[in-house]
Amino acid sequence: MNAAGLFWFVALLAISVPLFWIGFVSLAKSWTTPEYSYGILIPFISLYLFLRELRRYPLPAETVTDRWPGVLVIALSLVIAVMGNLVRIPDIVTYGFILWVGGVTLTVFGWKRGLMHWAPVLHLIFMLPLPQFLYWKISILLQSISSVLGVWFVSLAGVSVFLDGNIIDLGVYKLQVAEACSGLRYLFPILSFSYLFAILYRGPMWHKAVLLLSAAPLTVFMNSFRIGVIGVLVNSYGIEQAEGFLHFFEGWVIFLACVGILFLMAIALQRLTPNPLPLGEAIDLDFEGFGPIMARIFSIRSSVAMITATLLTLAVTLAWITVKPADAPPVERDPFALFPSKIDGWTGHRQKLEADVERTLGADDYVNITYMAPDEDGFVNFFVAFYNKQTEGSGIHSPEVCLPVGGWEVYAIEPHSVTFANTIYGTFTLNRAVIEKGLNRQIVYYWFEQRGKRHTNDYLAKASVFYDSLTIGRTDGALVRFVTAIGEHETEAHAEARMLRFMEQSLPKLPRFVPE
Repeated sequence: MNAAGLFWFVALLAISVPLFWIGFVSLAKSWTTPEYSYGILIPFISLYLFLRELRRYPLPAETVTDRWPGVLVIALSLVIAVMGNLVRIPDIVTYGFILWVGGVTLTVFGWKRGLMHWAPVLHLIFMLPLPQFLYWKISILLQSISSVLGVWFVSLAGVSVFLDGNIIDLGVYKLQVAEACSGLRYLFPILSFSYLFAILYRGPMWHKAVLLLSAAPLTVFMNSFRIGVIGVLVNSYGIEQAEGFLHFFEGWVIFLACVGILFLMAIALQRLTPNPLPLGEAIDLDFEGFGPIMARIFSIRSSVAMITATLLTLAVTLAWITVKPADAPPVERDPFALFPSKIDGWTGHRQKLEADVERTLGADDYVNITYMAPDEDGFVNFFVAFYNKQTEGSGIHSPEVCLPVGGWEVYAIEPHSVTFANTIYGTFTLNRAVIEKGLNRQIVYYWFEQRGKRHTNDYLAKASVFYDSLTIGRTDGALVRFVTAIGEHETEAHAEARMLRFMEQSLPKLPRFVPE
């Protein structure tokens, strides 16, 4: 046993924990959700892949001279982790941790040998949750695809069905393809499984590529088939077929079916080779000899590079613990419960969102009021969702993504400049959309109100959150939206003028509730 090498290696692991702590906590929370519940298995699977490679490769050379690139990678990962801690975004910290694991591997084995172990390190990516704005964009996209294909499967069974957004209308019953049915719950673990499957598969590289790339379309197709089956069962036996244990059980059946299809694809690909292997030999699942391989940890050699990496990690960790800034106090604002229901002749009716919509929105506070005035031809809906923090799993969802879910088609959307001379807003740019649903048409104005700045692009809004968190310690923000219907006998210009008149009266009241 090499006591000195083991000491520096264990010390390197231990002193990194405080620096990556908020990332670990965020991962633990993510793994309690249905979409990422498989995540806790990923580190163990990566360890399995790593041990397989150690068994396959010879012992490292007695003298290793190319460890220093690994130290540089560790240094870069520490910078990323500190940045993530400063802006209070756990996802950035976890990205830094995976890079840090790669740096440790390169430092222990050296650059040339360490690069051979890229697959287990890369596999750790599958334990990370998607950033929220990407999660919702992908979820809404998959809901749309699953709804269309699900309706197609239902119609193949001879059932009369109609699709309205993500609502499957069976006449007596209506099924909503919510985010839980989008397919993400199966997509992420199947992607991880197909990555593992491709590594363990013994065959040409193009076989591995087919197995890996087929995971996403296979999952979406099978999830759509599941939705179609639910639709047929509900039409025949009642709404109970879409609820409770049966709904959960059907999900597991589809997941296992996807795994089974991947195995069938591996068999079919083997049949295309000149000397096909039996499936048991085509998939390398041998666990033999892992005990002695794991015992190699006691033979890790001490080196100047490892000592440097350990001291560098210790210095950064101590510096962070010592000088880390205190959390910024919450911004002072009035709750939306105080937002006036009467504004210069306009009278509003407050509306609560449905519980599942509130949960998906994830806002700390919101207001949803529909205003009308005696001398106006139509209504104006005023909606604002406010978030105290946008760095720890919560964040704004763009209406551009969410509108199609309700069956609305976005006829046109573009940046549009507006001017309110008597307000602090002056001239600014917002998003203007015209949406249609059957014969109904509406004009939508929306923008992202971010600490005195107005953004029309949700990606720029996220970048602004990062910058302001680093510079002023604030990550609060809001989505502001105005909607008015285009009446049957009025033009877009007439409806838009009505909304602008209301905005001129209501916007001066907003800074009390969404601080600059």
